[in-house]
Amino acid sequence: MAVLGQGAAAGKPALLVKVVMAGESCVGKTSIVRRYTEPGAAATSSSYLATIGIDFKVKPITLNDTRVKLQIWDTAGQERFHTLSTSYFRGAQGFVLVYDITNMDSFQGITSWMKDIHEKAGDEVDVILLGNKCDKESERVVPKRKGEKLAWEHGIPFFETSAKDNVNIEDAFSLLTKEILEKKSHVLYDFDVVELNESKKRTCCAF
Repeated sequence: MAVLGQGAAAGKPALLVKVVMAGESCVGKTSIVRRYTEPGAAATSSSYLATIGIDFKVKPITLNDTRVKLQIWDTAGQERFHTLSTSYFRGAQGFVLVYDITNMDSFQGITSWMKDIHEKAGDEVDVILLGNKCDKESERVVPKRKGEKLAWEHGIPFFETSAKDNVNIEDAFSLLTKEILEKKSHVLYDFDVVELNESKKRTCCAF
C-alpha cells in the first residue's frame, strides 16, 4: 500500500515519475485517474467527459521509504488525437493500458497501443493492463481469461478494475510504481527549488 510520506523519507527529495494512461476512448481512463488522485471524487459511470487532448494529475506517494511524485498523463483515445497522445509517450517510465470489459473493440485495440508504446518509449518501460468497468458484469463481453492471456503474452501485470466501485485502482498503481522503482532507470529528483531565473530546478539521477 502506498501512503503519504512520513518519517525518514520526508527529508529526502521526491522522485518524479511520469506515467501515461493509454487506451481507446470511453474505456474509463479519466475516471481511473480521478479515483486514484482525488479519493473524495466519485467516479460514476453515468457522467462521462471525453478527454480533449491531454491532461495530467500529480499524486505524491511513499513506497518502501521512497518519496515519489507520480505525474499521471491522461491521454485522449480518439483517433483524431492519436498523434498528439502518442507524442507524450516519450520519456515515460510507466504506462497504464486500459480496455473496457464491455467493449470488445477496446480490447482488440490493446495490441496496437502496445506497439505504439514500444515504438515511442522503448521496450524497457513498465506497463500494466487494466480491464476496467468490472462492476458491469452483466454487460461483460471480454472474459477475464482473455485479459489474463494477453497480459501473459506481453509479460505485464493484469488487473480487472472499477473506477466506479474503486476496485484494484490503488493496487494497480502501487504495483506499477514498485516495478518502476526496482529498475535502475533514470528518474528525476524534484527539488522544487525557487531561484531568481527559474521556478523549478531538477537534476537527473540514476539510482
